[in-house]
Amino acid sequence: MEFCHVPVLLNEVIEGLKIKADGVYVDCTLGGGGHSVEIAKRLGPEGTLVGIDQDPDALRAAEKNLYGFDAHVKIIQGNFRHLDGILKELGIRKVDGFLADLGVSSYQLENPARGFTYQEDAPLDMRMDPNSELTAEKIVNTFSKEELEKIISEYGEEKWASRIASFIVERRKKKPILTSGELVEIIKAAVPAGARRRGPHPARRTFQALRIAVNDELNALRELLDLMVRYAGPGGRICVISFHSLEDRMVKEAFQKYAQGCICPADFPRCVCGKSPSIRIITRKPITAGEKEKELNPRSRSAKLRVAEKIA
Repeated sequence: MEFCHVPVLLNEVIEGLKIKADGVYVDCTLGGGGHSVEIAKRLGPEGTLVGIDQDPDALRAAEKNLYGFDAHVKIIQGNFRHLDGILKELGIRKVDGFLADLGVSSYQLENPARGFTYQEDAPLDMRMDPNSELTAEKIVNTFSKEELEKIISEYGEEKWASRIASFIVERRKKKPILTSGELVEIIKAAVPAGARRRGPHPARRTFQALRIAVNDELNALRELLDLMVRYAGPGGRICVISFHSLEDRMVKEAFQKYAQGCICPADFPRCVCGKSPSIRIITRKPITAGEKEKELNPRSRSAKLRVAEKIA
């Protein structure tokens, strides 16, 4: 199966990055290189592009797509939460633009072997990095009911989390739950018929929650946001595309935190906290896809782009 991922909000990202021909740009979620190809087109021989991804299949596709550009292109296998070590190893101290596209690629979703999809019966895997130890199968079969309920409720925002966790625990007493198809059956049995008829696929939220837990996505994002602000040079842009409310809320709150100045009480005669803003928020409201893009790429419907700029 060929690695394919249609980049969402491509024009908006390129505009948000304000690319300089001799700048340093980091794509923290390289994928097949959809966004990065457009960044590389705008870089000259003095420019540098660093692409980071956990998935070896994505990296192989990106290497092909990014071959032959004038810029210095560095492709790194790793988790973006290790951005600090990656940039230090490359000798990069300041970055002119960061991109993080937090969506799961079409290849990962549609390749049954990766275990992300609830549309086909496949091994319960869900690892972005095939070398990591924790899988969805391990979570489903070894975590306590309380742990499962917390994951499904918090990461999936699933109102039926308690019932789903209970049904999982009861089913695994008989035999281990090994495939996505088995898990979908359990979820459908747990969710009342009336709720199943309304809204999206009844397994969508639970599968999202398990994927987030397997890859520790929210903690990794929290670390990444701090590192991007730290490494962005004066005027450097930070572009983050999120696909569900938990991610978008984290990005929004992080941007607000770093954009905040003095936090002294209003009745203080002068500032004693010494706090000044690190960034300027460019997008007060997130940028979303237009109707044409939504029609061509249905996965863009939930995409939200937020942009910030490092203050000199």
